Amino acid sequence: MNFLGIDINILNTPKHDRGFIPMEQFRRAFLAQASKPVAISVEMAQDQRSVYNTCVTGTNPAADNYYIERLVKFLLWARGGYRVGIYGNDNIFRHITREYSPTGKYAFDAQFMRRVYEREFQVISLSEIPESLEKSQKMGGKVTGCRIGFDAGGSDRKVSAVVDGKAVYSEEVVWHPKITADPEYHFEGIVSAMKKAASKMPRVDSIGVSSAGVYVNNRTMVASLFLKVSPEDFEAKVKDIYIRAAREIGGDLPLTVVNDGDVTALAGAMELNAHSVLGIAMGTSEAAGFINAHGNITGWLNELAFAPVDVSPEAMADEWSGDIGCGVKYFSQDGVIKLAARAGIELDENLKPGEKLKEVQKLLAEGDERAAEIFHDIGIYLGHTLPYYWEFYGFSHVLLLGRVMSGEGGNIILDTAKKVLGEEYPECAFALYVPDEKSRRVGQSVAAASL
Repeated sequence: MNFLGIDINILNTPKHDRGFIPMEQFRRAFLAQASKPVAISVEMAQDQRSVYNTCVTGTNPAADNYYIERLVKFLLWARGGYRVGIYGNDNIFRHITREYSPTGKYAFDAQFMRRVYEREFQVISLSEIPESLEKSQKMGGKVTGCRIGFDAGGSDRKVSAVVDGKAVYSEEVVWHPKITADPEYHFEGIVSAMKKAASKMPRVDSIGVSSAGVYVNNRTMVASLFLKVSPEDFEAKVKDIYIRAAREIGGDLPLTVVNDGDVTALAGAMELNAHSVLGIAMGTSEAAGFINAHGNITGWLNELAFAPVDVSPEAMADEWSGDIGCGVKYFSQDGVIKLAARAGIELDENLKPGEKLKEVQKLLAEGDERAAEIFHDIGIYLGHTLPYYWEFYGFSHVLLLGRVMSGEGGNIILDTAKKVLGEEYPECAFALYVPDEKSRRVGQSVAAASL
């Protein structure tokens, strides 16, 4: 197939998404024609900056602009940053400035970063390539004492009571935070779960929280869990929701709140007894996290749900950002629901998304071949996307968790992804790992307890 004058060859294509064009295949085909150096920097703080060196063609402006704008988007959602620097091409600098302006194609992305970092978002022209400034911190792995681990997902919440590293109690409860406007619903759900775990131990020494979103100093900066909460209630009742919940359990108990993706990676590192782990949780959304080669958390955003994985102009848009071809529509229950319609499976529109996923998984358990095709297609998505992630993370292990990975569907995804990797990306030196069924469901809450 051809996209923006770039010929792309794909061996494995999803049955129910023939237009899928993997970002990694586009990247490789594009770079085969590119030789003009360009560098991109993203700054998260004065002492933290990531720099990525690449090339453009210089003769195909449409492809050059598209490649860099999507690369900037990936870096922003993977690394984070309030300032983007462009080195080496004035035309591309002007294009990125325009597209990431308040009226540009990526206004949502710029506004999100402005909100996270509480600083004006900027695109600047660089006269020289800056130095990368990376930092990381040790987190997790604490097992002594009586600890509560809470994992806030978009369709269920999980809590574990952990005593000296052993889970003595775990609970999983369905809830609907993303469609609820009253923050008291969220607060009461969090507190009731924590109180239940506390009742299973002689005391509580600390609380660790794994939660979708971006958190700074245990405060909620941005989180889709509170999508329907008004800005006023978010500021007054959501920013410190976990701090207030911890006080309900025990005054000044030590509390650590971390993005659920990083806790996924932490769970993998603990279980594998290894470092350099990318964790991906496929549930209500796509949550990702990374433990580097030193066993540390990097402080990157790792919000891969919003990172592009498909260059097809016909790709589905996500409801929050409005952009197309991003991970949330491929590696979450949304991806399953999207493919179910294309596979001819009619799902009751009155069902909530998590219930629709369960219906498809039930059909799979009953031997429905259409359901098997859905998970096979997700495996193809994954096999093509992990090499793209690898380009930026350089991980050695990938841990796959979440409701979509539960049961036989998860096994199909895993086997198919391995097949695609072997056939189209044999040079990728990383291993895929899926924990046992219980760990797939509640492993993050147990890992959170070690924070």
